[in-house]
Amino acid sequence: MIKTDTLIIGAGPVGLFCVHQLGIIGLKCEVVDNLDKIGGQCIELYPDKPIYDIPAVPECTGEELTNNLIDQIKAFKTNFHLNERVQELKKVEKKWLIKTNKGTEFEASSIIIAAGVGSFEPRKFPTKEIEKYEGKQILYSIKDKKIFKDKTVTIFGGGDFALDWAIELSNTSKVILVHRRDEFRGMQASIDKVNQLKDEGKIEVHTKYQLGSVSGNEKVESININHDDESIKEIKTDYVLGFFGLIMQLGPIAEWGLNLDKKTIPVNTENFETNKEGIFAIGDICTYPGKLKLILSGFHEGALAARGCFKYAKPDEKYRFEFTTSSKTVKSRLGVKE
Repeated sequence: MIKTDTLIIGAGPVGLFCVHQLGIIGLKCEVVDNLDKIGGQCIELYPDKPIYDIPAVPECTGEELTNNLIDQIKAFKTNFHLNERVQELKKVEKKWLIKTNKGTEFEASSIIIAAGVGSFEPRKFPTKEIEKYEGKQILYSIKDKKIFKDKTVTIFGGGDFALDWAIELSNTSKVILVHRRDEFRGMQASIDKVNQLKDEGKIEVHTKYQLGSVSGNEKVESININHDDESIKEIKTDYVLGFFGLIMQLGPIAEWGLNLDKKTIPVNTENFETNKEGIFAIGDICTYPGKLKLILSGFHEGALAARGCFKYAKPDEKYRFEFTTSSKTVKSRLGVKE
């Protein structure tokens, strides 16, 4: 049994900043995430894509934001339990007892749900025979774009992700873009850019086609794509990328007795506590009047939720607000030497 002040569910940017806010007020926490890495959707879906609305940071990628947030909490030596999902939750006296799908058990005075929109996984190709290639030559997200250099990459999808990556990878790879409709549904600027690159011969585009079959022994060698008119086209390719969006699932969170509203959790705006005492929700998963689904909003929510946890962790102490610029106690917790 791991005993801690607070358990954070979700290791995305909002969860990471909440670790910081708990740490500077003297609370310990553990973090659980069902992904195999720290960073949430930022690192899973767009590690290389620029983000432009982080305060005082004109531009950064999802990976850069994640790395900076990890650096910011190093002093707290927080434990991350990755590839784990919280399955069981019950309250005994004044403590929450939590158990993951891997059997890890926690005792915490409070819980902060920073799980984005819950557990998510990419929509996959329906073709059964491709499973042996998934995670190798058939991918649903990009971790390292360098692997595609000087390769042929076939991208399926018609939204912003498919268009953005087609544009990006056309600089270093031969790109073939396949969509099941004639019209793309991404931003017009991206559609215009793809059409420009198509005219310049830098991107090959096939519409009204879907994946039919995949050929290859140890690795993908070619694919067949099927047209609406039942004609078939063979494409030689090294990689296949599928960008069809995400399947969002709340998973066990839906069974915890929270007052759910369309897969989001209503909270108060004083400390972002839910209808269950000692359970808080921040980030995309929470809802309240005027809610904006922005990372910066999640940072604000995390700061207030952390302070809401204080009374559960230290009921006999009164919380005292202190500025990081002037508090010797806070600086000591951060490892700042004066």
